Amino acid sequence: MRVVIVTESFPPDVNGVAHCALQTARHLVDRGHHPLVVAPAPAPGTAPDTDAPCPVVRIPSLPLPGYPQVRVALPSRRLAAALVTHRPDVAHLASPFVLGARGMAVAARLGLPAVAVYQTDLAGYARTYMGAGEAAAWRRIRSVHAAADRTLAPSSAALGDLETHGVPRVRLWPRGVDTVRFRPDRRDEELRRELAPNGELIVGYVGRLAPEKHVELLAGVCALDGVRLVVVGDGPSHAHLTEALPGAVFLGRRTGDDLARIFASLDVFAHTGPFETFCQTVQEAMASGVPVVAPAVGGPLDLVDHGRTGLLVPPRDAEAVQGAVRSLAEDPARRNAFGAAARTLVEGRTWAAVGDRLIGHYEDVLAGRRTAVAA
Repeated sequence: MRVVIVTESFPPDVNGVAHCALQTARHLVDRGHHPLVVAPAPAPGTAPDTDAPCPVVRIPSLPLPGYPQVRVALPSRRLAAALVTHRPDVAHLASPFVLGARGMAVAARLGLPAVAVYQTDLAGYARTYMGAGEAAAWRRIRSVHAAADRTLAPSSAALGDLETHGVPRVRLWPRGVDTVRFRPDRRDEELRRELAPNGELIVGYVGRLAPEKHVELLAGVCALDGVRLVVVGDGPSHAHLTEALPGAVFLGRRTGDDLARIFASLDVFAHTGPFETFCQTVQEAMASGVPVVAPAVGGPLDLVDHGRTGLLVPPRDAEAVQGAVRSLAEDPARRNAFGAAARTLVEGRTWAAVGDRLIGHYEDVLAGRRTAVAA
């Protein structure tokens, strides 16, 4: 099967959309298929990504105003040329909004079946960054996804949101996790001594440092006796958070085995973002054998078994986050039990298993098109 993956982000970007697109391409190659990736060009001077398993066509891009780490693709003939040259059987549109919407239009002109993968809560972002615009964002989402043969939602909550707002033909497709890279035996006692030289309990956050993540809710965690907060990631809120989280250790962006070592060296993982359609970092923490504290909204509802693998708290509630972390800090046996159960829960959620389900969705839409033509 020949597949074109049109994605709004791709490595060297570090985010859920980029990571999922990369894993999808890798799995397709592993299964003997032929993917092509089309993605925005990274910022000038950025080191090229060398991990791509297939050809990547880069579209000229500009930084998003107010959030320069995000690149937005410009209109370009390269997109249509790439699809015509690759001759795909199906178009995979990863978090389509700008480049993906154009990819959807090109696929329609070429008569290609399209699978749209919903990954970003753009309506929530519009509410956070603009104070309004949520209704307009949903109109855009509905318009783009209505043109797809199938839309894949990463969680039950995301699927419900899409259906509530009139997006048709939605199916559930969760994300995988690298259970070989992220595992409990990556725990590094030397790293723990560097991060918490006085033997403090280590609580970690991993993700973008941006307003929609509400990382400032972890200020109460910093105030707990015997607790050290470790923040991994970067973004427009970095300067603000260094002031809002006194005593926290900021490690910047980390990837690969380095990130896996950090995850496994945590005692508790805390996530605060209320707009997560899935929340891959929660799943990576669980694979690392680390108990999770996360908001009871969006993707974490599917991932965290409350009272067994972690604790779910009301969204945007700093006191609840602090209380959940405190309760785990005071009960090592419970932490260990949660961490072990978390690892067991995710062991079947490999990228190979999830990738095969994705190929099944491709085959379904191809069969649907053939049936329609025959009729």
